[in-house]
Amino acid sequence: MRLYRSTVARAVLLGASLSLAVPPFALAPETALARPAPDSFADLAQKLLPAVVNVSSSQVIASRGPGVGPEMPIFPPGSPFEQFFKDFLNRNRPGQRGGNNDQPQPERRAQSLGSGFIIDPSGYIVTNNHVIEGADEVSVTLQDNTTLKAKIVGRDESGDLALLKVNSDKPLPTVPFGDSGAMRVGDWVLAIGNPFGLGGTVTAGIVSARGRDIHQGQYDDFIQTDAAINRGNSGGPLFNMDGQVIGINTAIFSPSGGSIGIGFSIPSNMAKKVVSDLREYGHARRGWLGVKIQQVTPDIAESLGLKDAAGAMVAGVTDGGPAEKAKIHNGDIILKFDGQDVKEMHNLPRIVGDAAVGKEVPVVLWRDGKELTVQTVLAERPADDKLAAADQPGGHPSDTTKPTDIAGLGLKVAPVSQELKDKFQLNGEQKGVVITDVAPNTPASERGLKPGDVIMEVQQNEVASAADVQKQVEAARKADRKNVLMLIQREGGVQYVPLTLSKGGKDKQPG
Repeated sequence: MRLYRSTVARAVLLGASLSLAVPPFALAPETALARPAPDSFADLAQKLLPAVVNVSSSQVIASRGPGVGPEMPIFPPGSPFEQFFKDFLNRNRPGQRGGNNDQPQPERRAQSLGSGFIIDPSGYIVTNNHVIEGADEVSVTLQDNTTLKAKIVGRDESGDLALLKVNSDKPLPTVPFGDSGAMRVGDWVLAIGNPFGLGGTVTAGIVSARGRDIHQGQYDDFIQTDAAINRGNSGGPLFNMDGQVIGINTAIFSPSGGSIGIGFSIPSNMAKKVVSDLREYGHARRGWLGVKIQQVTPDIAESLGLKDAAGAMVAGVTDGGPAEKAKIHNGDIILKFDGQDVKEMHNLPRIVGDAAVGKEVPVVLWRDGKELTVQTVLAERPADDKLAAADQPGGHPSDTTKPTDIAGLGLKVAPVSQELKDKFQLNGEQKGVVITDVAPNTPASERGLKPGDVIMEVQQNEVASAADVQKQVEAARKADRKNVLMLIQREGGVQYVPLTLSKGGKDKQPG
């Protein structure tokens, strides 16, 4: 507290000496001042350490065949151990003198070390899934060095969380979950864990950022912190200053493998629901809408008369899923889900996943130039290997016709025919019109369209002929749209693509 006050006083004196024309505290009402750092974290750490555990898991690694030497351990570049192990392994490689590699290597056990924390005195412990993944034995070591065998109650691969259970002859110390949504960038946090197998280690830092997507999965929503987190901290808790768990330390960004002050924690508000599901069902139960989505770009928004490029665009609806039952269509833009704004595509999976299975929720859509609300009842998200593939469109028989030029877009199209199916290896039930030619330096080529792509919709209207395409393009021009929106089927699936409209229907010419 004194240090904080002295620092402020020093700043005032410097300001006064530099300029007497401006009073030192003239802008005081608008000035943001930091809170003082705690004098010590010792009391808080002493209270929390007993509830943080070391998690050790092991699994049997299959034997190696004859002539296969041991693997080189991974060390940071320049480590003194690097050359030591390299020399040792060179002496034991096939064909090396003194190396016995004619016999199969015996089975061995690989061990993984991590952290966890106790949430129930009866012995329920939270950790990361990757700490115990593939393990056939898991044990937990308490702060007093008591080691207990642990049973895996449930695992969630998508959210990288796991719940363990140990049996103890006495109630165990616990820590509670807090509200991660209340944390602000700059708030103090405390991390406790088992880095490099050293045992209970305490580090302090602040919340560096929130809502981080590090591309580990569709539910990424990490808290970033500069509290030192290293290998072995995985699964350990991140605490607020009230001693509540507001995050589960999961990953670090590091070129060397050591902490550089960029660590990531799963928010407690996300973890609480998953842990509750693991305890009750053995797996996470996430809400599921049954749609494939894509980002709404400014061009897509303009082509549909949407003021802002926000929301998630529906690019596919799973047959028999909640979205289909709610009559959500391809081309709809989901603006709100269960009262929450969908600011961009990546927000939607998290919002839907957090919603309760079986809950009826309102979904605000943008369709035909206006908002409408539909009600849907969420189902439980199927396992990844059971999710239905994208629906294949139904077909319309059509005779082979001469390709037709779509003025102003730089492409030629023709109805689906057996000849084109064979040429471009199209699905037997394909519908729409096939792009047969794309001119260079045109809107179509700029968007990456190519022969063999199939136009299924234009301006959210199904098309089955070149005339259908031309009709919708001209309607967009008359409505003074800058772009026309097409639903394109290609090898990678279906995607909405906006094409720039040139006035008068003339193709752009290379300059």
